[in-house]
Amino acid sequence: MDGIADLDTADLDAAAVRVYQLRVTHPTDGAGQLAARAGLTPVEVARAEAQLSAIGLLQPSPGGGWVAVSPESAAESLLAPMEQEILQHRIAMAATRERLHSLSGDYLEARGMRSATSSVELVDGLGNIRSVIDDLARTCSSSIDVISPGGTQNEEAMRAALPLDLDVLGRGVRLRLLLQYSARGHRATVQYVEEIVEAGAQVRCTGVLPSRLLCYDRDCVVLPRDPAQTGAGVALIRDTAVLAFVGQLFTHYWDAAEDFLADPEDGAAEAAPDAAPHGIERDVLQLMAAGKTNEAIAAQLGVSRRSVSRLVGRLMDRLGATNRFQAGALAARRGWLASSPPA
Repeated sequence: MDGIADLDTADLDAAAVRVYQLRVTHPTDGAGQLAARAGLTPVEVARAEAQLSAIGLLQPSPGGGWVAVSPESAAESLLAPMEQEILQHRIAMAATRERLHSLSGDYLEARGMRSATSSVELVDGLGNIRSVIDDLARTCSSSIDVISPGGTQNEEAMRAALPLDLDVLGRGVRLRLLLQYSARGHRATVQYVEEIVEAGAQVRCTGVLPSRLLCYDRDCVVLPRDPAQTGAGVALIRDTAVLAFVGQLFTHYWDAAEDFLADPEDGAAEAAPDAAPHGIERDVLQLMAAGKTNEAIAAQLGVSRRSVSRLVGRLMDRLGATNRFQAGALAARRGWLASSPPA
């Protein structure tokens, strides 16, 4: 099959096409006669005939010279060996796939034994980590919960995750993803979220998130071994106490978050005067009460200073405050600052 790249009929020049036509209409012409009819030199005719012969459109005549062959017959003759080779490769691939699939039961049994003997498994290397996550995604049956801090998500990782996400959603698995507000400003992340939400995923965002984590079926959680160091590897944890804590942690942040694709100011604009702040409004209030400026709040939450200014103004109006200090005191009196402010 190595020669298939050389057999490109698009490379036939006008002289070769003309010689081919004349060989069809004047099969008994000698080289000199054909050259005269085509207005070519004998050397040009010989070169054209060599081109046509290489792709099977001219075949040697038993009596000497060349015989023109139809393109369909030439294709059949030329490609039959290649098709046979492809068929053999496909048969070999099918046999290999069958042998590998026959080991699925042994693999699942061994993986179950591994989980039973060790509640913590350490995995290093990007390729190994991706293989583990791919395996967990393909074998999970009920839920995947993901916390992904940071505003700029890794585009290569999202491209790799998208087919897996669509597959698990197609199988009816619940997928929930938590991002930070700042991710709303990353175009690739927004496009990724729109695609998985359309397929049935739930995506929310909040101001501050803990370390990245992925939890599969509430049975295995993937955590970075060192959140501060990229490429430090991950830990797969199956300990029931840790899984229970991770479940509570995710629920805490999920319940306080807001729809990723919603307008961040919609809820604040419609809130009742006595309604406790929620989502980004709550985060802004807590940071404001902690003494942060609008600029600092905007930087920490990943939103514009203009949005922060509007939210601060609405909060002060609801509280009936004339300054930020008074707003903090009134919010504390109402119990709106019961939870600690974002770090």
